[in-house]
Amino acid sequence: MTDHAAAAASTTDAPQIPAIAVPLLSLAAFGSGVSLRVTDPMLPQLATGFAVSLGDASLVITVFSIAYGLSQLFFGPVGDRYGKYFVIGCAALACAVTALLCALAPGFGPLLGARLLAGATAAAIIPLSMAWIGDVIPYHQRQPVLARFLIGQILGLAAGVLVGGLAADAGNWRLPFMLVALVFLAVGIALLRLDRRLPASARHTQRAEGPAWRRMLSEFGQVLSQGWARRVLLAVFLEGAFLYGAFAFIASHVHHQFNLSLGAAGAMVMLFGLGGFAFALGSATLVRRLGETGLSLWGGIVLALAFGTIGLAHDWWWAVPACFLAGLGFYMLHNTLQIHATQMAPERRGAAVSAFASCFFMGQSIGVGVAGMLVERIGTGRVMLAGASGVLVVAVAFSAGLRRRTKPR
Repeated sequence: MTDHAAAAASTTDAPQIPAIAVPLLSLAAFGSGVSLRVTDPMLPQLATGFAVSLGDASLVITVFSIAYGLSQLFFGPVGDRYGKYFVIGCAALACAVTALLCALAPGFGPLLGARLLAGATAAAIIPLSMAWIGDVIPYHQRQPVLARFLIGQILGLAAGVLVGGLAADAGNWRLPFMLVALVFLAVGIALLRLDRRLPASARHTQRAEGPAWRRMLSEFGQVLSQGWARRVLLAVFLEGAFLYGAFAFIASHVHHQFNLSLGAAGAMVMLFGLGGFAFALGSATLVRRLGETGLSLWGGIVLALAFGTIGLAHDWWWAVPACFLAGLGFYMLHNTLQIHATQMAPERRGAAVSAFASCFFMGQSIGVGVAGMLVERIGTGRVMLAGASGVLVVAVAFSAGLRRRTKPR
């Protein structure tokens, strides 16, 4: 099916899709966001409780991200084959199990193993949700719908750092994982029940031909054969590395630098999510005024200024507006990248968006890993500045490429 045909089909079928379909996906993304960021403010407590360094404690983030990134290569074709909405529902139930394993982990090694499994099971949710929205929503309506869907992830990221910080202050890092398990259980059941009511066009599957590994290689090969797709994938890989290499240590930075409690540090980092929420509410206006090129460029500039402020500030209150602006800038840049991910290969949208998410989280895992090795040597402040410089270069390069691509010929 061509993208024009898909758009026509989605316009026809849109009234038949239950209104709760996208909000349920957003709730699943909320659980994924909490899982992703809940350990950030816990790092100092995990380091003390398990007698490991702060850098070693950050492995709970790194292993999650590695598993999340690599598993994209599996779930994209699986979603295309068995139906994206159905696979998301199954993944949510699997996330409930892996979150419970994290809560019950008896030591640091088992916790790392459980986090690895949690990253693998969460991998299906956000990229396949984006791909499903790309299947059923026409391109000209897609960015606001994607922005509204991402409210769930944004609130999840914010809730993750807040709950993680409060749990760390209370000396009970296990409770947040139990709460996440309950959220995923309820959402997974609701998604699978709704999947039965979706119209055929929203549940479409692709007939399997040949060995699974050969189909997967073929689908990803079609995505990578396009130059613009390679540029988008490189940009999101570097964005993930520079952004989250710094972001993962914001709570630790304000905790150590300004002597704030981990709960207060988590609440401060939660403002990142509030900045993303502000973008979601104003996305239509921002896109109309700045265009995709301006949105990505200014997003990178705002994000870089925010990280630079956090790294250089001598008083804790500077980090309050900086965290908010970091969230706003990130979603300005990242949402533009996501829109292009849904259009890289419309006939292989599941594989394309999964490759996008894989690159993002592989970049994140490498960025957090490198930052974890450097943080003991250069300090958290310089890690913030390195992240600021990196995201600025990525934003400038991507916006320049986008300008050349959209320039009339």
